[in-house]
Amino acid sequence: MEEKDMKTIVRILNVLVITFTLLSFNAFAQKPDEELTKEEAMQRIQEFQNIVNNLQSTLQSLDNEVAKLRQDLDQTNKRLNDCLDGYLGLLGINPETGKPFTKEDVEAFKQKLGQIEGKIREMQRLSNDELADRRKEVEELENSLNKLRMVKLSILPEFYNKIISLASDIKGLYRERSIKTYTVGTWAENRDCLWNISGKVEIFGDPFMWSRIWQANTNIIKNPDIIHPGQVLVIPKPGPKTADEIKAERKYWRMKRQALEQKQGEEKETGVKK
Repeated sequence: MEEKDMKTIVRILNVLVITFTLLSFNAFAQKPDEELTKEEAMQRIQEFQNIVNNLQSTLQSLDNEVAKLRQDLDQTNKRLNDCLDGYLGLLGINPETGKPFTKEDVEAFKQKLGQIEGKIREMQRLSNDELADRRKEVEELENSLNKLRMVKLSILPEFYNKIISLASDIKGLYRERSIKTYTVGTWAENRDCLWNISGKVEIFGDPFMWSRIWQANTNIIKNPDIIHPGQVLVIPKPGPKTADEIKAERKYWRMKRQALEQKQGEEKETGVKK
């Protein structure tokens, strides 16, 4: 039994004693003292003395009970400490300190395990896509727990089952991002091109992000000016353009400009010859 349990018992008993006192006082105070005869007054004095004696006896019993509970608690704590010392003795030397494991090592281990558990509970509140984006953090969390599992303290009863449970919880944090796709419609009906598709509210809501769709689908889009009805395009998650996407877009516009200049040159040359 812990000390806080003893305190709870004492509080309850104190409340009972106070309640009994108040009830007794009310019972004997129904007739004013000035109206009492000498015999009644002596009787009331004796009755109050009996109440005081009973309360003192009860208090002494409570004190004895508290002393016994404290003694039991001390004995229990001693047995627990003896058991822990026995466990620690079996674990041998702490490789980090080069000394036998101590209670301080146990407490430090408990704190590290608690930090990992807190991080797990925090990540369990995230959505699937958020967990997919933070996969590296999940891996780091798993690595941290695996390091603790390598410490001999992990086999102590208070840690063993918890570590197994936390390992299972971490496995449950691994997620794959759900892939968003868009099926290309016709130009006549849907006016679908990468520019217009990117501008759709349900896609990016910004036509200038068209190069992101292009770069996510280079396996089926060789020329970003040409897409075909029925093609299923992978839509990347919202966000700024990557360096590769910006580089590809600049190359595209550079080639468009060169092609236009070449065409204009050819037309001018053809016109002169004519």
